[in-house]
Amino acid sequence: MYRVWRFCLTSAALALSFPACGYAQPAGVASGPVSARGFMDPTGPVAETQLHHFGVIIAIMMLVLVPIFIAIPIILIRYRRGGKGAYTPKWEFNSVVETIIWGFPVVIVAFLGIALWNYTFKLDPYRPLGDDPLEVEVVMLDWKFLFLYPQQGIATVDYLAIPEGRAVSLRLTSGTVMQSFIIPQLAGQIYAMAGMQTKLNILADTKGHYIGRNTQYNGNGFASQSFTTAVVTSDEFNAWAEAQRAAGNPLDWEAYVALAQPSITYEPAFYSAFEPGLFDRVIASFAPDMVNAAHGHGEAHGQGEAHGHGAAHGTDTAERAPHPHSHTGMQP
Repeated sequence: MYRVWRFCLTSAALALSFPACGYAQPAGVASGPVSARGFMDPTGPVAETQLHHFGVIIAIMMLVLVPIFIAIPIILIRYRRGGKGAYTPKWEFNSVVETIIWGFPVVIVAFLGIALWNYTFKLDPYRPLGDDPLEVEVVMLDWKFLFLYPQQGIATVDYLAIPEGRAVSLRLTSGTVMQSFIIPQLAGQIYAMAGMQTKLNILADTKGHYIGRNTQYNGNGFASQSFTTAVVTSDEFNAWAEAQRAAGNPLDWEAYVALAQPSITYEPAFYSAFEPGLFDRVIASFAPDMVNAAHGHGEAHGQGEAHGHGAAHGTDTAERAPHPHSHTGMQP
């Protein structure tokens, strides 16, 4: 028992100290502690909507739980031996009781269904959150995150910088096994698979540094796979992007292949440029036919710019690109 309590206390201490930990910040971006709080402390409209949805569901379920916990002691007291409840052994039917037993659950299910229907559209990850979004392409690897900024022409590893108050459109894929992307204080999780792409739109309205994670187990480095999301002003973001472009450290396909090997990164990495069409080439290395299909999927969700974006980055170079690795994500 002592060991159990010691483990619990140690875990709690680490959890409390974690928000103050974080990567060293690059030049051009103000440093600060990385917040590891969840969606209960939202910093954007998506997480706020999720929290509101959570509250609505709790309120509806209270309509079930509260009457039950009130009725149980009343029934126990009224119908105990010597209680005031009438003894009716031949009782068979009561219209009031039957109406409550069957009608109340129907009403609860109806309210839950209406809430789910409304929030499904509100929380559609493909729904744009504003005009002129910042475009970021995300490749999830073992055990790191690669972020490509096609509009700025730079790339980062385990560091996502975004401007405060500006919509951000993420295109996501995996360069390995299926993974799950989440920034709890900004948006809920979304899966990413090799040879396919999905989209997630986010917006941050509060400056700060927030933790992002992979929530899908993918091998020995899973517990260490996280990244920092830096929400900064537009001027700070532009200055940071300019500083990265001047660094002179490009990311080509050979460098990507080396980066894609299973490894744990303890500090973020920054690249001054990346090979055009790299994101689509990663997809094509697993499923060449899925590049155009993925763009069509984006158009079906009202994201027609995805097709032009892929064409602008030379998707024709992605055909039959070799796999950077073919492991299962379970090696040490």
